[in-house]
Amino acid sequence: NISGALCISQAWPGMARTIYNDHKRFLETYLTPYPGFFFTGDGVYRTSEGYYQLTGRLDDIINISGHRLGTAEVEDVVNHHVAVAESAVIGYPHEIKGEGKMLAFMSLKHLSCGYCTAIGSGTTLTAELRELISKKIAKYAAPEYIQVTRADWSNTH
Repeated sequence: NISGALCISQAWPGMARTIYNDHKRFLETYLTPYPGFFFTGDGVYRTSEGYYQLTGRLDDIINISGHRLGTAEVEDVVNHHVAVAESAVIGYPHEIKGEGKMLAFMSLKHLSCGYCTAIGSGTTLTAELRELISKKIAKYAAPEYIQVTRADWSNTH
């Protein structure tokens, strides 16, 4: 189980070879960060079984109260919660600060009927997630809004 940058070791047909009128930028963006590899700009998580999951753009940065924060960093913490299947984090406009708030969306796993009932409206889960993010990253990184969704499991109970 490891997370990192998705880099490609060999070229393939159709791969970009330059940026129009700015080859230097192409080299700096895609070939310089990891010499010998093509840097895709994406984060990736590899499981112990060898499966890969793209975690999002590494350059997707939001500014929360003056702190630059990668959305993938927050999503990674959220996705490690036992109830969360996947998540997405975006900046949310603030009247004074500009992009001063964060909104997290997540889909839940089907764990058991008891756990589904315990989550109820999601208030317990949102509190757990805010606490987890506060501990793993920082208090300012905890999303102000968390939208919890789950599939209709009525046919599976």
